[in-house]
Amino acid sequence: MSLWVDKYRPKELSKLDYHLEQANHLRKLVECGDFPHLLIYGPSGAGKKTRIMCLLRELYGPGVERLRIEHQNFESPSKKKLEIVTIASNYHLEVNPSDVGFYDRVVIQELIKTVASAQQLDTSGQREFKVVVLTEVDKLTKDAQHALRRTMEKYMTTCRLILCANSTSKVIPAIRSRCLGVRVAAPSSETVAQVLQSVCKKEGLSLPLELAKKIAEKSNRNLRRALLMCEACKVQQYPFSAQQEICVPDWETFLQGTAAKIVEEQSPNRLLEVRERIYELLTHCIPPEVIFKGLLKELVRNCDGELKCEVTRLAAYHEHRLNLGSKAIYHIEAFIASFMAIYKKFLEESMSAMF
Repeated sequence: MSLWVDKYRPKELSKLDYHLEQANHLRKLVECGDFPHLLIYGPSGAGKKTRIMCLLRELYGPGVERLRIEHQNFESPSKKKLEIVTIASNYHLEVNPSDVGFYDRVVIQELIKTVASAQQLDTSGQREFKVVVLTEVDKLTKDAQHALRRTMEKYMTTCRLILCANSTSKVIPAIRSRCLGVRVAAPSSETVAQVLQSVCKKEGLSLPLELAKKIAEKSNRNLRRALLMCEACKVQQYPFSAQQEICVPDWETFLQGTAAKIVEEQSPNRLLEVRERIYELLTHCIPPEVIFKGLLKELVRNCDGELKCEVTRLAAYHEHRLNLGSKAIYHIEAFIASFMAIYKKFLEESMSAMF
């Protein structure tokens, strides 16, 4: 029993529901024979991974769907043992090098070297190269990105890279210039609603258009999230009704409560309490960037217009520091403490002006 999001994931470029012109260009890219390195970028849930898998199927046929999970072991220059999980077929390998943190450079160099050194046996029926799919490339350290640049050039004949990222702003220009950039934009709310109705029809369910539109809006045009929300609504109540309440993930409600606590009181004790709540979110694998954005959204909504610009500037500063550092909790807590300081000062000045 699989989730709808996996069950109805298109397997061919011709079966995609949106960005059809782009799918056509990708098919022509495969047909022309000279396949370049690709940098596929766009927001979460826009369909980057689906397009990559469709592209691989177009390149190699149904064999790419026979996947195996492998545990690869590496050794860093300081003799530290590293283990990373990869998903591979006979034709490609998929890995997230940022899983090993600071040692991502070692993983990239060793892994691509291993893949590139193995030649395809039957080149008449297959391509002459294998494909390495690297996810979350925008989270790689600068060292790893420079290593990747050199490796891309060195093994171009036997290996092609498909890089996947949410944004190109954190990818170094040297890598961007060596890849063909493909932007997968988020689908429109109308498209998300149509996909939801199409999936429900395949499941033999009737989804009201009003509810489909509500889910599309609530998911922020993230198709993966919209499908999960829709399935959760079905579990909660079926038959569907247009006025049905849409389930919001627990962590979102928890984050909203955390923001409310920050605005309610500014003191060392409250900061300690909020720190525990942030730890709770981090231990449940909520990405630090998502916590930052969620907190900023809630705090800006709750604070005075005069402070909005300063609060946004603080969030940008600390989020940038977060990307340079390694301990997310320090930077999130620093942002919260900075907000508390300026918010408390603002309240005191407002009170003194009144009296």
